[in-house]
Amino acid sequence: MSVLGHVFEGAGISTVSVALVREHAEKVKPPRSLFVPFPYGHTLGKPNDAELQHSVIAAALDLLSRPSGPVLADFDGEGGPGLIQASAVQPSAASIQRTGNRTGNGTNPADELTSMRELYERWVADHDGRTMVGLSGIPQRRFRGTVRFLEEFAENGGADMKERPEDVSVPQYLRYCVDDIKAFYYEARMAQRSKATEEEIHTWFWGETAMAKLILDVAKRMNETDDSELKSFAYGLAR
Repeated sequence: MSVLGHVFEGAGISTVSVALVREHAEKVKPPRSLFVPFPYGHTLGKPNDAELQHSVIAAALDLLSRPSGPVLADFDGEGGPGLIQASAVQPSAASIQRTGNRTGNGTNPADELTSMRELYERWVADHDGRTMVGLSGIPQRRFRGTVRFLEEFAENGGADMKERPEDVSVPQYLRYCVDDIKAFYYEARMAQRSKATEEEIHTWFWGETAMAKLILDVAKRMNETDDSELKSFAYGLAR
């Protein structure tokens, strides 16, 4: 959206965007952008919190009054008292205390994923085939190969997959794979614990699963390189 903002502005149309990753907005420099401290999928904040969402929209539209750009502003919740505190923003993955030892729950990530398959397939069946899994183009029954890809990258940083499209970089494809696996786990957990809140599922995944430990290891490998693209994608993996 930040790139499209430049295109629309070039045609004489004023634009405003809402950014979830400040580093990306700083790099692309959209004409006007509001950074919000919310997790992915929650651009306007907590679901069903109309007061907070209206506050975010108002803060974004207020950027149209700025005389020149690029403008990158932080949302501070001034539209209402305590809005940020009341928004139930999910904790970051790095801030969640992992239970047990740092190797996860003692299960191999691939075996752990396989054990979740029945729950995931139940979720899909109960929702008429709807799922957030699919970015990577790899069927979920072949996700053990995706896990090997992540393990190899975490080990030496030189992994790749034959399924990766030529026009998609390795860091971007890693992001697609990780997003698929996280969606797989979250949907499986929702099938298992139908009354669990989103924050509870988020904390379970990052605090208890072997898969989360693997993803954190991939992000760590990315951050240890001098590759700016890898570092930018590392930030998005563990959220």
